[in-house]
Amino acid sequence: MRLWFRPAMMAIMSLAIPTAANCQVESRIPVGELAKPRLLVLTDIEADPDDTQSLIRLLLYSNEIEIEGLVATTSVHQKNRVAPESIQRIIAQYARVRDNLALHDPAFPPAATLEGLVGSGQPVYGMAGVGRGRSTDGSRRIIAALEEPDPRPLWVAGWGGPNTLAQALYDIRETRSAEEAERLIAKLRVYTISDQDDSGPWMREEFPELFYIVSPGGYGASTWTAMSSVIDGIDNSAISNAWFAQHIQQGHGPLGAAYPDTAYGVEGDTPSFLGLIPNGLNTPDRPDWGGWGGRYELRTPDRSTTDPDGFNGGVPVPQETRPIWTNAVDSYQPYVARPYGRAIAPMDRTFTGFRETLWRWRDEFQNDFAARMDWTVEAPQDANHPPIVRLAHPDRITVHSGDVVALDARGTTDPDGDSLSYHWFQYPEAGTYPEAVEMWGAENLYARGFSAPVVDERSEVHFILKVTDKGSPPLTRYRRVVVTVLPAGT
Repeated sequence: MRLWFRPAMMAIMSLAIPTAANCQVESRIPVGELAKPRLLVLTDIEADPDDTQSLIRLLLYSNEIEIEGLVATTSVHQKNRVAPESIQRIIAQYARVRDNLALHDPAFPPAATLEGLVGSGQPVYGMAGVGRGRSTDGSRRIIAALEEPDPRPLWVAGWGGPNTLAQALYDIRETRSAEEAERLIAKLRVYTISDQDDSGPWMREEFPELFYIVSPGGYGASTWTAMSSVIDGIDNSAISNAWFAQHIQQGHGPLGAAYPDTAYGVEGDTPSFLGLIPNGLNTPDRPDWGGWGGRYELRTPDRSTTDPDGFNGGVPVPQETRPIWTNAVDSYQPYVARPYGRAIAPMDRTFTGFRETLWRWRDEFQNDFAARMDWTVEAPQDANHPPIVRLAHPDRITVHSGDVVALDARGTTDPDGDSLSYHWFQYPEAGTYPEAVEMWGAENLYARGFSAPVVDERSEVHFILKVTDKGSPPLTRYRRVVVTVLPAGT
């Protein structure tokens, strides 16, 4: 048999990361593997079952995300009521499975710790709950978390109206020095699921340096809707009612049984924390790099592009006054399994849009959710756990135009001994070099290579390694390699 591909394969396997004087490798904390993120949630739980759905998923990641608060709030859909008791009800079900979860990872917190994080905001709508004398347990929790001697940022996820955060910012400005207020606000990272009261636009205007991810305007113009969107031309079964019944709700213990049926849209709030999960792809402080929670650009959206007349419960949609992190666009060509020969191949269709930045990862994060729900009832030896992805080189590399570069995932393992599949691909939108870079070899090799493109100025090219095991359900982890390309001769 003639192995026509052998020359290319041998070339790849003989490559090494360039270490000559014109090329640098950087030893650093791997991209996406920084300290455990801190998260405080504002939820209008009981306005829609999807908050309960998202809370159940979040608790299954409480070993990897440090939850700092679970605060019941109002929203445009629930203006005069907060429901902390519903948060406590779900934590009570978590308590029944926590010991089994701890067999998989002892970092799962005791239920009593989570119970101590439950709080409430004002039981009134929007800016009517913000001002002098309007402080609440919830707003004080935000300030206390910011004042902890902890260098990590505090993420605040707005699943409903964020007026509790607005009150915290109001109090900080009124009671702290300008320098102290600036320091505290700089630690905030906000992701709100659209604007569900009128305090979001107020915060973005009054605090122009506040890090804020949002898709303003009608819900139909929002990245988070990709969580439940049925996309023509792909397999959407992982968001079907039947899938949730089989993998989450039934036969998965008390926490799974507490997962409610979908009323309007499944888990609309989950994208607010998907990007915090340390999976090797997510880099929370770089929304423009993309990840499980979508990809976002720092820009000032024009009101006409935010669907100001679309459904959002009647929250006003003013023109944004400064850049915010908001919808970005990906062009995505899915890969599918082949029955014979090369294991994967690209579909004959490319999808382009802002929802693509999120749903492109959907099957993978749904499988991850299903596996963690298995952990609530199964022994470690009977459940699946994600691969441990390693590189044979650093994940930040600096090269010059024309340099030959190898990408190599030798050393990657699976804790359950499962067979592994590999997929290397470029993520053009995440970098500053927008064109395709030709990679050598089949997509599913653990080692691939390329020649650095010719550039006139410093450019970044992002390559993603996706490793998926063959367990049930199959689980995926990633590594991102950021290659900085300098012009030749510099």
